[in-house]
Amino acid sequence: MRRRFRPSLWRARLLLTVSGRSISRAVALAVAAFLLPSLCAAFGFDDVAQRARQLAAQSYKKPDASLPKELQELTYDQYRDIRFKPERAWWRAQKLPFELMFLHEGLYYNVPVRMNEVSADGVREIRYDTEAFDYGLNRLDPKTLRGLGYAGFRVHYSINSPRYKDEVLVFLGASYFRAVGRGQHYGLSARGLAIDTALMSGEEFPRFSEFWIERPDAQARELRLYALLDSPRATGAYRFVLKPGVDTVLEVRAQLFLRQNVSKLGIAPLTSMYYFGENHRSGIDDFRPEVHDSDGLSIQNGTGEWIWRPLVNPKRLLVTSFAVANPLGFGLQQRDRSFASYEDLEARYETRPSLWIEPKGKWGAGRIELVQIPTPDETNDNIVAYFAPDVSPAPQQPLDLEYRMLWQKDNETRPTLAYVTQTRRGHGYIRKPDETLAMIVDFEGPVLRKLAADAAVQGVVTADPNIEVLETNAYRNDVTGGWRLALRLKRQDDKKPGELRAFLRMGNTTLSETWSYILPIN
Repeated sequence: MRRRFRPSLWRARLLLTVSGRSISRAVALAVAAFLLPSLCAAFGFDDVAQRARQLAAQSYKKPDASLPKELQELTYDQYRDIRFKPERAWWRAQKLPFELMFLHEGLYYNVPVRMNEVSADGVREIRYDTEAFDYGLNRLDPKTLRGLGYAGFRVHYSINSPRYKDEVLVFLGASYFRAVGRGQHYGLSARGLAIDTALMSGEEFPRFSEFWIERPDAQARELRLYALLDSPRATGAYRFVLKPGVDTVLEVRAQLFLRQNVSKLGIAPLTSMYYFGENHRSGIDDFRPEVHDSDGLSIQNGTGEWIWRPLVNPKRLLVTSFAVANPLGFGLQQRDRSFASYEDLEARYETRPSLWIEPKGKWGAGRIELVQIPTPDETNDNIVAYFAPDVSPAPQQPLDLEYRMLWQKDNETRPTLAYVTQTRRGHGYIRKPDETLAMIVDFEGPVLRKLAADAAVQGVVTADPNIEVLETNAYRNDVTGGWRLALRLKRQDDKKPGELRAFLRMGNTTLSETWSYILPIN
């Protein structure tokens, strides 16, 4: 059996030897009892970072992924039928503001995650217990499942009503996690780290192998947890401070170590789904106007410029990037909040959160990379975005990072200038379709609402050599109070993508963020 790590008692033993003479047992116990609460509180990020540093100096050990056959063969619905019993929620008996519920191994989740609670009593392992689960209609014998572990966990806290603790954060599978704020439903995911995404050599998926969660006090409004990350070429220590609310916030600190050189390191990676929308339907026959968890990538680069790139579902893998130095923020957003845009009473895509990454300190030179993967339906996450530094750390050298994650709906981070609200695509001539294309881009924002209807607003448009811009018109949108930019285009080669950039300007004054669009291969 693995020995439990109790740093408070370990440190007490060091203090109880003076000038080579041992203190009496009674005195030792008294001193240890006195020191226990404060010394246990010393457990934290540095302890996990030391573990990560030690792991990085060792060869990678592949985790045991063996599961009983009946768990391996579960369908998605059967796996979802295994539920943690609410009455067994961690900290419910103590009536604390936060509660934990754990997720069972099975289906693709075949690697156990070690769970620990940090409290004034020390570090305590939270062991797997078959009695804590309701197995639903599954014919599983709990006796054959003993000795397993948990696949992940959920955090519950009241954000919508004081009478009920909502699920606000979940960690499940590799280093994936999701969170929600008030009035939101789960949508896009985040990861601890991405390695070699979209490279021919294949992607590596680091996993959180162990968690330590601090027991909150009775008045706590935030929850602190630590995680150890491990993979064949990287290890890492993470501290998450969860602050649920209208916008649920995660304060993240990470220290990474590489075992080997890595071609591409993805920092603060985000993963989402884009099936189709107003700018890219590709002949999909569906009663819903749009289906996506996110509709665009937003970037605030180091110079303060704001960029908006609408997402697409390409026919081939599409990888694009924006060179940045010390980015101020980036995120995958769901800007369209109208139910009429989705008409899905079950999925409620209009309530899916946007996720904004706000770096702390300077991240240096690199690029925000956007990976868009073809998907035949909405069951696959096909969008990935992250910051890739130009220079990765050398093996064994620590890389320290801090950032905030804001899971938003009503208070989405947007530029103070006008911002893009929708992008629509169609034939260049509506009455007589030809080989030309039309792009309609709507901008909104206070700066536009203050302008007179006949203000001399211009659309500044640039395109790569594969696109010829035939017409550009900017005019007031009397319905929204914003401005509409209408473009008529001709693509030179349908077998190649094309890139467009546009923004609104009046005289020498820039009025809007930059709309940056990739016209994918037909």
